[in-house]
Amino acid sequence: MNRLDGWKHGAISAVCGKRSKWLVLALWLLVLLFLAPLGSKLSGAEDNDAQSWLPGSAESTQVLSISNGFRPEQIPAVVVYARPDGLTARDRVRIAEDVGQLRTLREHGVRGEETRGPVFDRQPDPRAAQIYVPITMDASGWQRIAPAVSSIRDQVGKGGDGLSVHITGPGGTAADSSKAFEGIDSTLLFAAMAVVVVMLLITFRSPILLFAPLLGVVVALFTAQALIYLLAKHAGLTVNGQSAGILTVLVFGAGTDYALLLVARYREELRRHEDRHEAMKLAMNRAGPAILASGATVVLSMLVLLVAEMNSTRGLGPVAAIGVAVALLAMLTLFPALLLVCGRWIFWPAVPHVGSADPTRSGVWARTGRRIARRPRTTWVATALALGLLSLGLIQLRAAGIPNADQFTGKPDSIVGQEVSARYFPAGDGDPLVIVSNTAQAREVGRTVAADPDVVPASIGVPPGAAPVHDGRVLFEATTRAPSDSAAAKDTVERVRAAVHAVPGADAKVGGGAAALLDMENAQTHDNYLVIPLVLVVVLLVLSVLLRALVAPLLLIGTVVLSLATALGVSALAFRHVFDYAGEDVAFPLFVFVFLVALGIDYNIFLTTRIREEAGRHGTRQGVVTGLATTGAVITSAGLVLAGTFAALGTLPIVGFAEIGFAVALGVLLDTFVVRSVLVTALFLDVGPKVWWPNRLAHEDGGSPPTDARAPGGPGEPPDAGESGDHPPDSGEPGGPAKPARPPG
Repeated sequence: MNRLDGWKHGAISAVCGKRSKWLVLALWLLVLLFLAPLGSKLSGAEDNDAQSWLPGSAESTQVLSISNGFRPEQIPAVVVYARPDGLTARDRVRIAEDVGQLRTLREHGVRGEETRGPVFDRQPDPRAAQIYVPITMDASGWQRIAPAVSSIRDQVGKGGDGLSVHITGPGGTAADSSKAFEGIDSTLLFAAMAVVVVMLLITFRSPILLFAPLLGVVVALFTAQALIYLLAKHAGLTVNGQSAGILTVLVFGAGTDYALLLVARYREELRRHEDRHEAMKLAMNRAGPAILASGATVVLSMLVLLVAEMNSTRGLGPVAAIGVAVALLAMLTLFPALLLVCGRWIFWPAVPHVGSADPTRSGVWARTGRRIARRPRTTWVATALALGLLSLGLIQLRAAGIPNADQFTGKPDSIVGQEVSARYFPAGDGDPLVIVSNTAQAREVGRTVAADPDVVPASIGVPPGAAPVHDGRVLFEATTRAPSDSAAAKDTVERVRAAVHAVPGADAKVGGGAAALLDMENAQTHDNYLVIPLVLVVVLLVLSVLLRALVAPLLLIGTVVLSLATALGVSALAFRHVFDYAGEDVAFPLFVFVFLVALGIDYNIFLTTRIREEAGRHGTRQGVVTGLATTGAVITSAGLVLAGTFAALGTLPIVGFAEIGFAVALGVLLDTFVVRSVLVTALFLDVGPKVWWPNRLAHEDGGSPPTDARAPGGPGEPPDAGESGDHPPDSGEPGGPAKPARPPG
């Protein structure tokens, strides 16, 4: 048996042994039986209330916490009635009856007794009226919002005969968001599964083989969901709808990628070894370190999110890290055990036999590598310039938040109601500023707030002196003239905060919807400046340790950053001029960066580790061409799978998810077909052996890559040196001996 560099001999034998593979399957079966039922409970453990999303130390979060002492956390639903030519006497009677019915409503947290209204847009001939119905939040979070709004809808009915009736405000919008998230787990699961099935069928051309990785990722997903559920219930881990949805995509995408990378090397070894267990041990030994490094890069990058200020971003970190870690474990234990149990026939109809030709040696990627080798410097310069030009689309990026009216891909009732309300009432109505201050200074704080030109003075419905008092504090509200999700409303928050903070001894704080959006924007800016450099450092360290070099990791980091900029630039152009999206979420650049850098580096890791392996035997330049030839097809397939699974986010009717899915899918495709296959290959060929500095490989002569029509590794080329005869020369490939080539560059 060949020596096993990398993994410990015992660890590989434990997975690949003739008897131990059955033990591995039995252990995973026990894990699935015990944990799968817990995984189905994850949606019930989600925490989607405001504090699970907002920055933990932000002023709006503090106001939200303080206001719980005055009243339970509430979210108002606004019932809007409108008739453009004026409300009739019959309309007024109906509205009064609806108010009476709403005041008796007690279902799903609706506090009917606190219903306010009707408020008319004008007198004596009103055209519109609004009713404000508070909904109390509890431990069930936003899960009760949709039923609460449905119960309000049952009381007020629908419009007709020229009268329109809509339910909007924060409560109505939250209910529509909740409905959009309904079935998110199953929707993404089946969408991702369909993508994986199609891509694996195309890649493997085997209707049997695809079931092994598919079973592995499904088991990994259920296991990860169960572990996250246990941590959420007993260790305080915060999980929301966003992190639960991304978990599904990550496990399917990353898990399938790891399976593809392993099975490609396993198939290579099956062409060289009769014993499939020996072939798997060698495949695990040679591909395992790269897969481990890829998984470690993703896990560590996700854990970096723990330093973020945004609670939603910080909560995503451990959720995503657990998902990828479990997927990695399953693909390096369960998946190889399944392949070994099934034997060679699982590859039917293209079963790899000992001595059969390796199609990757003479395929499109072998030819691509030889073409690049003729003019590597011209190739990488032209490619980098093209990517740089496309990245100029970044000037179109508007990552300042998505207005409520534009956050859905369609137009639900709450958005229609918001537009109707804005025609007749102050735009910030229904989502006011919330101000708390010490009791003694409450009147002065109230006058200060009312003095702001963009605050409606009459909206301070409860005079501060008569407002409810709790623990020496007073709470009151104020309506802005601008919509709460607009830049003007955020400017108002900044002015009002500066003014009330200046009131001596008031200890006043300003919260509410507009304040929360402002705090989220500021926190996200902080997170971008902190998280992005840390993730780059993590990736650089992993690459340096894996490749035992400094130049190659720096080059790879540079190409990944260029790929990210290009993906964001092209995405911004598409969002503006193709999809007509109003903007991007404040977290959009960070999420796209983390996913693209952490996941996209996988392909560079797999390529460069193979190049390094080949460089040790044939020299760097020939190693580059051989590495691209042998990994090109599988990395392309892995990229298509990952891009497809992230594109599945577009099945959700929420613009923020669709944007992340589109940008990550585009970035993965760019990285797979352009950055990794062209830019990295050309750079390594141009730099030559110095790419491994300070490793001893930097001092080898480098050799010359073949530029003839024959792929490396065929007849006329000696067996792999250093493999102790394990790799006999491939037989059956056409072509003559290699011709001398002019050194590239």
